[in-house]
Amino acid sequence: MIQQQTRLKVADNSGAKEIMCIRVLGGSFRRDGSIGDVIVASVKSATPGSAVKKGDVVKAVIVRMRKQKRRPDGSYIRFDDNAAVLINEEKMPKGTRIFGPVARELREKSFMKIVSLAPEVL
Repeated sequence: MIQQQTRLKVADNSGAKEIMCIRVLGGSFRRDGSIGDVIVASVKSATPGSAVKKGDVVKAVIVRMRKQKRRPDGSYIRFDDNAAVLINEEKMPKGTRIFGPVARELREKSFMKIVSLAPEVL
């Protein structure tokens, strides 16, 4: 349940620390996004001297979400925080490292590079 104005931690080393969701992509009436959905976001805080600056508008994919998500086998997955990874136009991550676990739903949404860089896939 990531919607407009939701703040997310950035789970990569692109330079951004926190982003705020502007829009969930995928339809004009789309209100909220889940794990694996692409969002347009504004950078709210960034490390000094990084490629990404505060105020930049970026695209990101949601990798962790506090709201539980039901899986087809009936189980639920839930994380401690809301987190996203910044991506470029080719759906490749901007950073070279991913921090923290990511959900395996990213594999079905064809974000294989993020899955391979992640230390743990739940």
